Amino acid sequence: MPMKRTNVYADPEDLAIIKEAARRRGISEAEIIRQGIHLAALANRVWDEPLFSRTFEGSGRTPAKGDVRDAVADAVGRDTGTAE
Repeated sequence: MPMKRTNVYADPEDLAIIKEAARRRGISEAEIIRQGIHLAALANRVWDEPLFSRTFEGSGRTPAKGDVRDAVADAVGRDTGTAE
């Protein structure tokens, strides 16, 4: 994907941290900044679909660990066709 050039103002202390991280990781400062921009974009994205599309019925109490494990196993079995 082609990239677009832009200019931003940054705190000198942040830039020093990025410079050191780039040196330590063996990648460019620009790559670290691109990763940060990508994370910021994802954190602020408005999704068209809800995160969870299924609804679950329950007793209204907090389920025990075994109940959660069993519910997940049942759901996976239904989705893969391996439920008994």
